[in-house]
Amino acid sequence: MITSLQLAGHLIVDCLIAQGVTHAFGVPGESYLAVLDGFFQRRSQIQFITCRQEGGAAFMAEAQGKLTGRPGVCFVTRGPGATNASIGVHTAFQDSTPLVLFVGDVASDTRDREAFQEVDFSHFFGPGTKGMAKRVERIDSAERIPEVIARAFATATGGRPGPVVVVLPEDVLTQAVNAQPITRLNVPESSLSAHSLASIQGLLQRAERPMVIAGGPAWTPLAAEQLQAFAEQWQLPVGNAFRFQDTFDNHHGCYAGDVGIAINAPLAAQVEQADVLLVLGARLGEMTTGGYTLIAPPVAKQTLIHIHPSADELNRVYQTPYAFVATMAQAAACLSTLPAPEVRPWAELTRRAHEAYLTNIRPQQVVLPTGAGSGVRRMADHIKTLQRLLPVDAVLTNGAGNFASWVHRYFQHHGWAKGFKTQLAPTNGAMGYGVPAGISAAITTGRVVVTFTGDGDFLMNGQELATAHQHGAKTIVILLNNGMFGTIRMHQEREFPQQEMGSGLINPDFCALAQAYGYLGLRVTSDEAFEPALQQALDATTGVLIEVVLEPELITTRASLSDITKAGMKKAASLQ
Repeated sequence: MITSLQLAGHLIVDCLIAQGVTHAFGVPGESYLAVLDGFFQRRSQIQFITCRQEGGAAFMAEAQGKLTGRPGVCFVTRGPGATNASIGVHTAFQDSTPLVLFVGDVASDTRDREAFQEVDFSHFFGPGTKGMAKRVERIDSAERIPEVIARAFATATGGRPGPVVVVLPEDVLTQAVNAQPITRLNVPESSLSAHSLASIQGLLQRAERPMVIAGGPAWTPLAAEQLQAFAEQWQLPVGNAFRFQDTFDNHHGCYAGDVGIAINAPLAAQVEQADVLLVLGARLGEMTTGGYTLIAPPVAKQTLIHIHPSADELNRVYQTPYAFVATMAQAAACLSTLPAPEVRPWAELTRRAHEAYLTNIRPQQVVLPTGAGSGVRRMADHIKTLQRLLPVDAVLTNGAGNFASWVHRYFQHHGWAKGFKTQLAPTNGAMGYGVPAGISAAITTGRVVVTFTGDGDFLMNGQELATAHQHGAKTIVILLNNGMFGTIRMHQEREFPQQEMGSGLINPDFCALAQAYGYLGLRVTSDEAFEPALQQALDATTGVLIEVVLEPELITTRASLSDITKAGMKKAASLQ
């Protein structure tokens, strides 16, 4: 118990320790020097990870929140620091990830004068569904620091998890205070009632084409095990929501595939034609619903059973009489106790769904036009090589871009079913996420980490390799270099064929750049060179960047760039 006076900045660090925080990510700023001194004083109990840019720091904290289920912690300075970090806050909000962002602020006596780097953070981060944070709070009284921090952590983890912003006036941090931290509290559990379970059981028993979609935050190994037991008993097909592909074991006979971008056509049809759709944890955003077409709001044609930890999320977009508030741990535990009927007429549908999934992940080479270059072409095979060589608990991270489609389509996650979260990917489509998320995963778990990135994506946060080197974090970065912002080029060819503007890139020497940051740089220019490079990276004692020189025509997992251009020209001609 703290009984003597101490700096308020030191108390903040003590409160973090009381919440179980072991790492805080950030870029140092003069607005919170007293907190930095607190980290120095408590350096044997908590580590401050010095990052190179606030966006990367916020991504690292968000990734830690995904991995642990507890709020990731990030510290930034006022104004430019906070605005840089906002991309991580937005990611945490749309991905439902617990995060607490601490922002050093102007002193109280200069507030509202547009002081140096002053921003009104309540308006900027704007709590609620139209903002970026669940709550924005300013600490104006040093004595209330324990209260505010405890509330921030409870808010970040309660209901639908998400980000909380805590603003720290510079002058408050240097005040002497006599207060003690509040001990970490457990997240309140909500469960399904007997009446709710009976309703779910009845709907499933009367179904002909039921389906489960699982995803969202706050899963545990036990919850995944119980969901699997439920699916096995009932022989239900299970799809994982967009970029939550590690929720249900991809190798399981009930697994139907990834319900996300570029969804497999048979799976899309199955979702659309389901008569009962049991959704666990997913909020049913635009990507999981195929742009709100596979499941059409406000009242889906499927009988929708929606189980989510937040009452605010239920009946917000999709109206259903079968909306139930429960944590995934409690929901999975309850569902696993439901006795299955002796006759399950949908069992054959489940078998066919898994067969369609296996067909979709069988390596299929994109047919390239005559005269295509000599870069790497067999990416599907290389993902299978990755699958073969990586340990089962390896963490895979990526940012946003067409490069990610290869790992999303072809890599099979065991994930939570084996006791680990293994996928870190931004559901809000934030570029630059993969590199810092991978570094965070290496620091947090010590496991093998592989990051997929593109040439455009990498240059948004590639400087964080310096952070990895400084803090001894080893990651393997697989950089697919096709000399363009590939996703944008793909859309340009669809809508304005042969009129490229702004998507072409002239890149640096990525291997030399990686070496400058303390990573080993390897360049792969042929398909035969990929596996030896990957094996060398796995055996290395330092981080490794593998630059894969990708044939530019290989723009998607299903079609070449020329194919997309031809389709775009045909579409344009039909509109004339």
